[in-house]
Amino acid sequence: MSDRLIDVRVDEYSPHFVHAADRIWTETNCYVDLWVEVLHSLGHDPVPAAACAFSARFDGAQWTFLKFRPEDLLALYGIDVTEMNVWRRPVDHLEENATVGLLSTIEVDAFWLPDTEGTGYREGRSKTTIVPNVIDRDTETLEYFHNSGYHVLTGEDFRGVFGLDEPVPSWPPYLEQVRLDAAQPQCGLDAAQPQCGLDAAQPQCGLDAAQPQCDAFDTVVLRHLRMRAASNPVRELGKRVLADVDVIRTGGMDVFHPWTFGVLRQCGATAELAADVSVYMDGRGYPGAAAAADGFRAVAEGAKSVQFRMARAARGRSVDPGDQLTAMADAWEDAMATVVRAAGVR
Repeated sequence: MSDRLIDVRVDEYSPHFVHAADRIWTETNCYVDLWVEVLHSLGHDPVPAAACAFSARFDGAQWTFLKFRPEDLLALYGIDVTEMNVWRRPVDHLEENATVGLLSTIEVDAFWLPDTEGTGYREGRSKTTIVPNVIDRDTETLEYFHNSGYHVLTGEDFRGVFGLDEPVPSWPPYLEQVRLDAAQPQCGLDAAQPQCGLDAAQPQCGLDAAQPQCDAFDTVVLRHLRMRAASNPVRELGKRVLADVDVIRTGGMDVFHPWTFGVLRQCGATAELAADVSVYMDGRGYPGAAAAADGFRAVAEGAKSVQFRMARAARGRSVDPGDQLTAMADAWEDAMATVVRAAGVR
């Protein structure tokens, strides 16, 4: 049995507010969601790492699959995430990592994850990412972070998720090593320590002296704002949604579900995270940033509403979400302008 790397229990677990029931989007994607809960369980505030929402864009077919960046996790929390060479059975690597105090992320088939009951468990094959926390081969028990919570699986699911009943391992999954004490974070971003304590008058990270604070969060958030899309990505998304109405109507629900996950859900969840970061910025030396939150939330709500309309299209009905998509694009533009102005970037 591996050590319990993070001191949490399934029957006592309470998710972070990003996954609260009253959220517009209670889940984003498997990678962001698990990192929200891992950071939360470690006593960190995960919101600063969501600054990557500001650099999201639309590539013409899908919205950015948002991920907390390894360089941001290292700067903000002192956590180093690196890909592993998988040359043995994945469970062997996971156990060895745990033995030396390392967490791991691993891609698995959601078919074997009971927390997906009703959406995939024992029904369909789909790739997702989990973070194992306890691995017990003797009792065939796995405790793991996935999506918005902390879960347990046993027995056949344990053997299935690790391919233990297969005589020859299938294609190796993507697996990452997570070193929790790789470096000292540049400022106190633990939930109990909201202030950095660096002298704002003494720049230490190469930013303009006019910036209100110069710490790890400043570096991260300003970088993502400078990386923001040159044009309005929500407006570009809207054009594609309108072009895809007939495709969704013809393809039905089987096409709608994977389509909306990569388009409307990712856009909406990104916008809601951007609202959280805007509020966080306001309390970190960027007055006025919180004013962007309502606009970002309007985008999140609009994406949910358009998703409902497109579901009707998948059932053969005629829909025209053009006005909603325009309102979403305008709200994104205004919100981004507010954040950029508060941050003093060009």
